[in-house]
Amino acid sequence: MTNDEIRKNDQAPMTKYPRSVSRDEPVDSEERFWDEGARKPGQELHEGERVYDLEERTARFGEAIIGFAKKIPQNPVNNRLIEQLIGAATSIGANYCEADDGVSRKDFKNKVGTCRKEARETKFFLRMVAASQESLKPEARKLWQEAKELHLIFCAIWRK
Repeated sequence: MTNDEIRKNDQAPMTKYPRSVSRDEPVDSEERFWDEGARKPGQELHEGERVYDLEERTARFGEAIIGFAKKIPQNPVNNRLIEQLIGAATSIGANYCEADDGVSRKDFKNKVGTCRKEARETKFFLRMVAASQESLKPEARKLWQEAKELHLIFCAIWRK
């Protein structure tokens, strides 16, 4: 290894995942979110781009649910549904972050199991919102599909 290669390697960031962006860009998705002019909640970075980083995907899902919940008219029935929906949907990402930092396989599996349950609960409350507010059914259906995909992902992880 040459001195240039050693120097270049010493300057490389120590992260779990390799970086494919230049040093001028933010290091991770959280930094990208907090930057000026950051994307809007739920907005893809590029049209049609699929997010494979599960932490980022669950965060974007939580943001999309919050945006959706703001459109639901407030009344005694909907208020309870909104609270439950936001609680369950945002817990998916929070529990995945905890799972990712788990101290043991058992801890990881437990937190992923919680993610699985929260994704399933989110699907349920999206269905209830769609029943309560027929006009929001198409948007709720899209979010329900994402919750379903997250549920299936966490089921697969939990089984392994």
